[in-house]
Amino acid sequence: SSGINAEWPLRPGVTITLRLIRNFEYRSVKIIPLRDVDVSRTTEELLEQIKVAVPRTSGVPPPFKTHPYDTLKISHQAHGFKANDIVINMEDDEGLILGPGRTLGESGVTDETEISVFVRAEYEAYKRNPVKKW
Repeated sequence: SSGINAEWPLRPGVTITLRLIRNFEYRSVKIIPLRDVDVSRTTEELLEQIKVAVPRTSGVPPPFKTHPYDTLKISHQAHGFKANDIVINMEDDEGLILGPGRTLGESGVTDETEISVFVRAEYEAYKRNPVKKW
């Protein structure tokens, strides 16, 4: 066939950075890259991939490997703003939390997107009382 798509190979998946948040108050965050992510995958598929991949990733402490993550939120995108809170961006939950049934691309995930991975109930409690402990 002809056209630009026939002449160029398909673009490989994007690289995203996962911010695994184990504890908001104590700032327990582990950052790991995830390469070759297909943005046509759904939120649920990425969350399942994370649950399988994190326990197998070397350098990730055991408490992070077994944490019951259930929510994904875009925390930063390449050339975009950074949040004031070093643990998580608490702005625009409706726009930045990756909703069920949507593809990553539909949710705005692109190359070099940073995604926070956490337990929603723990996040909601932290939002109500954003105290940092040492």
